[in-house]
Amino acid sequence: MMIDKRIITHFDFLLPFLLLPLIVISYVLISEVSPSQNIRQTIYVLFGIAAFCFVFFLPFRQANKMIIVFYWVCILLLILVLVAGTKQLGAQRWLTIGAFSLQPSEPVKVAIILLLGLHISTNPPPPNGYGIKQFCILSFYILLPFVLILLQPDLGTALVVLFMGFGTLFLIGVNPRIWITLIMSVLVASPFIYGSLKDYQKKRIHDFISEKPSYHVQQSIITIGSGGILGKKKEESTQTQLKFLPIATSDFIFAYFVERWGFLGAIFLIGLYGVMILHILSFCFMGEKDYRLRTTAAAVAMLLFFYVSVNIGMTIDFAPVVGIPLPLMSYGGSSFITFMVLFGILENMLAFRFSYTNSQNPLKVLVRKRKWGGGAIKDSSA
Repeated sequence: MMIDKRIITHFDFLLPFLLLPLIVISYVLISEVSPSQNIRQTIYVLFGIAAFCFVFFLPFRQANKMIIVFYWVCILLLILVLVAGTKQLGAQRWLTIGAFSLQPSEPVKVAIILLLGLHISTNPPPPNGYGIKQFCILSFYILLPFVLILLQPDLGTALVVLFMGFGTLFLIGVNPRIWITLIMSVLVASPFIYGSLKDYQKKRIHDFISEKPSYHVQQSIITIGSGGILGKKKEESTQTQLKFLPIATSDFIFAYFVERWGFLGAIFLIGLYGVMILHILSFCFMGEKDYRLRTTAAAVAMLLFFYVSVNIGMTIDFAPVVGIPLPLMSYGGSSFITFMVLFGILENMLAFRFSYTNSQNPLKVLVRKRKWGGGAIKDSSA
């Protein structure tokens, strides 16, 4: 027996190569600020790698019913959060059973991507893009979890779901008239949307548009400026080491990174994210009819772009502070494991795309049996 060479051929080795520097940088920064958090982050990284390997071998192209069930289970969990979730800092976002806690807004992102891929692959868009009927169906899959997450309330994650979902539809193809109508409707309804926000959410918007940023953002800007061109040594990074910079290992880890590695380091990090996003977007053009791959690639690229742009934007007062982590770098397990699962699904769609028109299971395709006969080797999979 041997590994099917087609899997190795189609597997994208550049993606793990781009992920590794981010994980290493995160490990170094968190260990400098909080060794105890670094131990937990190491566990999250190991779980993330295990999750990547696990989902890589799942038969997503054949598990249509399971994808539908998974989506509705995630919706049910979001409803349970509103009914019996754990409330912290005015928000009800977690389900707690004993020592185990789950934030359903994380797996629902995966569920939305898989369900959109399933629906789009079975109902491909016409040449001029989806019409109003199919757009409404796809929008329902996005807006239902968006509303449930917004009720927790978790505006940041809700906006992530909204941007990821509709950004994917934009790349897949929707009639331009629908987008124009939608944009006009949002502009007209914007005063009512603002009126429905919580007081602390309005305060964040006020802090963002005011001339003077909030204390957290002020300290973040000072930290970034203190890094200079080449950055500082750990002992000289006073903004972080003396605790002036808040949440240095999570929301504002980009500010600490720039304090340590300076302006050139910031250019390198932003460039690394940019290359990763463009590389993932390139998968959308690998197979015109492989809509599962195109949908997954578009959604993951949109998700990365939104997280990176909002997180970096809020550290320099270009975006309101909404608690969006920096992908694969900020401390915490939920976001890291979610992204590793999505990368595993993306690699699955790439590595097994040679059999997307048949019913082969990835675990069965992984190993090919060779039969001996007449002094020659015959490949049973040929």
